[in-house]
Amino acid sequence: MPAESLLNVVLYQPEIPQNTGNIGRTCVAIGAKLWLIRPLGFQLDEKHLRRAGMDYWEKLDWEAVESWADLRSRLPDRQVWCLTKFATRLAWEATFRRGDILLFGSESRGLPESIRTEFASSCIKLPMRTEVRSLNLASTANTIAYEAVRQFGGLPELG
Repeated sequence: MPAESLLNVVLYQPEIPQNTGNIGRTCVAIGAKLWLIRPLGFQLDEKHLRRAGMDYWEKLDWEAVESWADLRSRLPDRQVWCLTKFATRLAWEATFRRGDILLFGSESRGLPESIRTEFASSCIKLPMRTEVRSLNLASTANTIAYEAVRQFGGLPELG
C-alpha cells in the first residue's frame, strides 16, 4: 500500500455489508482507503465478509473507528466532501484533491444534520429526478470516487 491513499472513503455507520463490500472493491481498484465509523450494521469476521462477497478484503486498506471525532483527529486537515441528497451543489461542481475525505451516510439515515451543517459549503449530491427518494450507497460512492479519479487525470499506474 502507498503511504498516502488516493482518497479517504468514509462510511458513517454503514448497515448493509454488500454495499460496504462493493465500495471496498472500488477502493481496492483505485487505491483509496476505506474508513468505517461504528456502529456497523454487520460483523467484520471472516465468515460474514466471505458471505458478503468480500473475498478481496485482505487487499483493502481499511480501518474502523469509533466515531466521526476519532476519524477527524486522524485526518484533521483533509477536505471533507459530504454526499447528501439535501445538498444544493452538484458533485460535478466540486474540485477534488488527492487525500480528500468522501463522507457517506448510512443507508437508512444518511449523514447526521450536525455534520451536514458543519460542512455545509462542501455538501454535494448527484442529480436525480424527484421520483427517486435516494440512490444506492454503493452506486453513489463508486460514481463520486471515479469522478475524483477522472479529475486527477486517471490512476498513475494505469496511465
